[in-house]
Amino acid sequence: MRRASPTGLVTFRYVQQRAPDKDGDQEVLDGLTFTHHIVDGPGDEESVSWHYVETGEGEPIVFLHGIPDSWYQWHHQMSALSATHRCIAVDLKGYGQSETRPGEYRHEGVAEQLYAMLQSIGVTRFNLVTHDRGTVQADFIASQTSRKPSYATDAAKQHLFHFNPDLAPQGEIFMNAPWTGLMEDPVRFIVWVYTWITERPIPDAEVERVIQEFWYHGVSRAVPRYFKQFQLPARMAGPPQSPAEAWRCPILIIARATTAKPSRGSST
Repeated sequence: MRRASPTGLVTFRYVQQRAPDKDGDQEVLDGLTFTHHIVDGPGDEESVSWHYVETGEGEPIVFLHGIPDSWYQWHHQMSALSATHRCIAVDLKGYGQSETRPGEYRHEGVAEQLYAMLQSIGVTRFNLVTHDRGTVQADFIASQTSRKPSYATDAAKQHLFHFNPDLAPQGEIFMNAPWTGLMEDPVRFIVWVYTWITERPIPDAEVERVIQEFWYHGVSRAVPRYFKQFQLPARMAGPPQSPAEAWRCPILIIARATTAKPSRGSST
């Protein structure tokens, strides 16, 4: 076990790409069986393909990850809650094994597509647990309906009422990733990001899996679309825009102060 660091660039060079899962495939994590699902939902052109993983039974909890992660970010929490809840972790659009084709990548637009997919699989009343980029989309989902029991979020680097560019220096960096090549090398990118954000040791096997989840076809080109379609000047010109006024469910926000900022160049 080690903390991801610049030396990890060499350490993790042995990692190989992981074969995509098929609908119904299962794997065992933390001693529990997790089932993969591939479904189509309403969206770009005729449909959007979604990948989600679930385990457990009971009242549903929907988990939404951040960047540069995937559904796998939540597997320990899913294991802990699976005895009493149906735990569903989704690959956000553009990440992991979900849709990576060009199309709608405004967070509010993708949130509508994600919510439509959840409804299509019969998940209409559910709890939300989110982190980072997943929090942005969850904010819009939580404003769509009053039928969700609760919403818990790690609001890291997200903005509940008004966008503050000082809290999102990564936006300028990530929006140019297709041209800078920042995301093209999954090992280099994941080691760099985890060096920046990680304070405690991460097991090697989990770093390996994070790299593999970012390595699926099209992910490195799809993820920057979120940052390119976020129209900062237009939003800053008008009044603060937030779905918070429409929230009608209990909400728990978990956050901590930080002054850390990523460098403009890769530290690896």
